[in-house]
Amino acid sequence: MIRSILLVAIAAFALVANAQVQQSRGKASVNYQGWSVSADDKARATQAAQLKAVEFYYAEAGESESENFDAVRDKILANPDRYILESTVLAEEDNKDKKQYTATVRVSLNVANLRNLVKSNSAVAKAGAGEKSPLAFVFVSRQVASVKSFDDRVFKRVDESVKGSVSESTSQNGVEGESLSGGQIKTNASTASRTDLAANRTRTIETGGSTVKRSSEATYRLIPSANLNQVFSSTFTRAGFSVKDAAFIEPLTGGQFKVANVEADYQSGNDLKSTTLQSIASGMRAAHVPYVALGTLDVGAADKDPATGLVRVSVTVNAKIYDMTQTIPDTKASVGPVQYAGVGPSEDEARGNALKLAANNAARELTSQVTAQRVQ
Repeated sequence: MIRSILLVAIAAFALVANAQVQQSRGKASVNYQGWSVSADDKARATQAAQLKAVEFYYAEAGESESENFDAVRDKILANPDRYILESTVLAEEDNKDKKQYTATVRVSLNVANLRNLVKSNSAVAKAGAGEKSPLAFVFVSRQVASVKSFDDRVFKRVDESVKGSVSESTSQNGVEGESLSGGQIKTNASTASRTDLAANRTRTIETGGSTVKRSSEATYRLIPSANLNQVFSSTFTRAGFSVKDAAFIEPLTGGQFKVANVEADYQSGNDLKSTTLQSIASGMRAAHVPYVALGTLDVGAADKDPATGLVRVSVTVNAKIYDMTQTIPDTKASVGPVQYAGVGPSEDEARGNALKLAANNAARELTSQVTAQRVQ
């Protein structure tokens, strides 16, 4: 029991640590004057390598994160100690022929401060309290309840053709003559008849057909997600949006937008119906809410985590942020399908950890994309 508790604590600590502190490597070279590299030259190379490590972290995080890094590069250079917790020189190379010194470093990044820096630089964060863009969201957590599969439908066809021929020939030969002798007439005749009959029959059979397969149809059961709503709400709020609860917006849409319709569509399939999307757009315009975030978090089957021996559950997330101010709503940000996994001593705890991890990362990626687009 104690071992299980320790493993859970270690796993939880690792998740938090990984979310707030990240390791990254960087490499940079500087040219120097004189006969040998000086301490100042080494310091310049080390600082350049540290910045490369930060850039490498953002490059791995994705296009939107990398674009956000370009906007805050100078601020990181101005105060590197705030964002780099520690730095270790892994390798040094002094090329005396080229008078070039190269340093390779490993750094521990304060990811929390880096994210706060990006958010503070966003257009929506710089806007005044009355200028912040309202945003509503509906995220559905679900798990497959049943799967309906179909037998293959097989069609067979047999084509048969028969050909036949008959030939017949008849020939007749005859000889007739007479002779007169002693007052008598003598006659003789000869006849020959021949018949040939031949019949040929050819039978050809050709078979063919087709097999029709139908994809399985899945229905889902919804998982209560009040805790996840708090995760999304806090992340969007920290990004600078004025977050509105969808349940409070519904009465202001004149009956056009209904949370139940969104949940019903996601309960029976992966996509929202066209009528549901249109009602969301018209309803949000009526309520003067320009941005809407929609998405699903699909919970997979539980298995055993090979590293810890605990229960492991994966969650696949798909999400989008729409700009409803346009006649045809624009997709301002999208995530997925991307999968996250959580562990725990029971399936419920593993599922909860996986859902929180997926919600955190999905919300962070969505806000990163809209920040890169200078959405206000």
